[in-house]
Amino acid sequence: MRINAIKAFLGLLTAAMLAAMPALAHHGWSGYDNSKPVTLAGTVTEVSYTYPHATIKLDVSGKTWLAVLAPSSRMSSRGISGDDIKVGAKATVEGYVSRDDGAEMRAERITLDGKVYELR
Repeated sequence: MRINAIKAFLGLLTAAMLAAMPALAHHGWSGYDNSKPVTLAGTVTEVSYTYPHATIKLDVSGKTWLAVLAPSSRMSSRGISGDDIKVGAKATVEGYVSRDDGAEMRAERITLDGKVYELR
């Protein structure tokens, strides 16, 4: 009987930990400085359309920026899929600079081929 109780407890503990993982993995937006908006225009050098957020790397005058986009589900609902952002594409990204990394930004909108996609 005692072994079954321990197994049940461990099962519940594992389920609770797995349920909390997405919350622990998500960083929130307080790490970005809303008082420092930035607009970057450059060439996409890398695309990652994964959980929890899509990201791109953007070459802007020889400096590589990481732009954290919206979650892929929100990107899709805004009309932009992972196939719409291609390495080599020209993009303009507007958003806020990271408080910790001067080469990272949270994107509010992205413009590709003249089309503006609102991400928030």
